[in-house]
Amino acid sequence: VQLQASGGGLVQAGDSLRLSCAASGRSFSNYFMGWFRQFPGKEREFVAVISWGGGGTQYADSVKGRFTIFRDNAKNTVYLQMNGPKPGDTGAYYCAAWDTLSGTSWSPLLPSQYNYWGQGTQVTVSS
Repeated sequence: VQLQASGGGLVQAGDSLRLSCAASGRSFSNYFMGWFRQFPGKEREFVAVISWGGGGTQYADSVKGRFTIFRDNAKNTVYLQMNGPKPGDTGAYYCAAWDTLSGTSWSPLLPSQYNYWGQGTQVTVSS
């Protein structure tokens, strides 16, 4: 699976931004999809994850109620809708694909759980 993230940029606090991650290769609907972010000098951290068909989602407490993850399997794309971003959300955002059948562990919050990664897309939130 190849992942291509896009949609990052400069946004004012309180506005909205939508990130997209387009997948190519093996069947997209077989993967859980996640979004992570990374701040300078910090480790990559979990933002959100969505199940195969989109019926299950989980969010980091820091973004709950502000960000929404959703997917369109017909378009092989997962999205992260960022509403009311804050300056503290500034960072590089990465999408990732998890083949849940590839192993026995179940830790969707851990980067090590994911099999494929896209390149980061930078989000900068100005105050």
